[in-house]
Amino acid sequence: MHIGTLEHVNITVRDPKATALVLCSIFDWHIRWEGPSQMGGHTVHVGSQSGYLAVYSSNKPKSDPKGTHASSRLNHIGIVVDDLNIIQQRVRKAGLRPQPQKCYDPGCRFYFLDNDGVEYEVISYAKPKSTFRKDVSALLGEMARWGALVR
Repeated sequence: MHIGTLEHVNITVRDPKATALVLCSIFDWHIRWEGPSQMGGHTVHVGSQSGYLAVYSSNKPKSDPKGTHASSRLNHIGIVVDDLNIIQQRVRKAGLRPQPQKCYDPGCRFYFLDNDGVEYEVISYAKPKSTFRKDVSALLGEMARWGALVR
């Protein structure tokens, strides 16, 4: 069986370079490539070795529907990270507003909008530290009970 892997998503923004720099500061990404787009305009590929976002700006007038992708609709872009709290701090530092974290199986997440109104969902599948502490406390309590039974 052949499984497809997402390589990139292409989004239209007002200023590709500015958007790329904000995303680099939030997610520890780098600019992989930058230059003229095949469709006219300018594109910056920003991401990691395994995938990227192509942030694009058209040089065609907004009245030209072929130049703005106005009929396209993007719901959000999901990005997996190790630590939601660090990323929320970076989002705030970039002058953006993260929504509150919400947790449900299999992980926790929050959303934020960039300066172009693109929505990002930031997800972590790591167990929150507070849950980890409770799990360790429960395990230690269970071990203590078993120790008492063995004596």
